[in-house]
Amino acid sequence: MKKVAILFAAVALFGLSSCNKCHECHYDMNGAEVELGEYCGDDLEAIEANGYADTSGTVHTVHCGEDH
Repeated sequence: MKKVAILFAAVALFGLSSCNKCHECHYDMNGAEVELGEYCGDDLEAIEANGYADTSGTVHTVHCGEDH
């Protein structure tokens, strides 16, 4: 019974952690990459879908998890 509980806990932990994918994100500005840091889960999906608004209000297309 103890082995079954340990196996179940391991599978649950692995399953839950794999759902929260994280990637480094950036946008391009004047030929240079502006790093935004790492985003995970819902935040990652939102920044990829909506872009990043800088201090001037300009919205930039964001790229995450790509080779530079």
